[in-house]
Amino acid sequence: MANEFYALLGRMRYITRWGLMRNTYAENIQEHSHQVAVLAHALALIRRDILQLPGPDPERCATVALYHDCSEILTGDLPTPIKYDNPELLSAYRQMECLAGQRLLSMVPEPLRASYEPMLQEGDPDVTPIVKAADKLSAYLKCLEEQKSGNRDFDSAATQTRHALEAMDRPELQWFLTECLPAYSKTIDELHCMEDFHH
Repeated sequence: MANEFYALLGRMRYITRWGLMRNTYAENIQEHSHQVAVLAHALALIRRDILQLPGPDPERCATVALYHDCSEILTGDLPTPIKYDNPELLSAYRQMECLAGQRLLSMVPEPLRASYEPMLQEGDPDVTPIVKAADKLSAYLKCLEEQKSGNRDFDSAATQTRHALEAMDRPELQWFLTECLPAYSKTIDELHCMEDFHH
């Protein structure tokens, strides 16, 4: 069973998210994990370099975020409305995630397991809140993208996810929502990144 970990990681692209929703474009957990890693890195940098607050290492946040949904390779993605509808179901799902993480860890080459354990088993009290904020922010960006495409199936999810983001009460997250979020509604030309190519 050992040394099969990396082959399993390649299967993340087959696990789709938002299974109960009509999607204008599909999102898999490999794409999602990359976005969460980018956002977790950004939030940690914002906290440290812009707001000058103590916090976890940005590179550590990015790395943990890359692996935050690995257990879903074995469990699949349980839709949020189902996951949080019943405390007993949520507890059982958390146990299943933990077991899946342990199984994945057993597939890592033995000399590397100590390095992967903190990423496959949640635990760092400084890093985890940043990754959770980035995860929720990624979900919100997906909702906004779907709404921009005219998909009203995501209206309720967008409202609920925005409330959840606000409730986190994290200054680096609020800074991102205020300063960075408006750019997500712009076209590629409006983002000014193509100006030099037009001349």
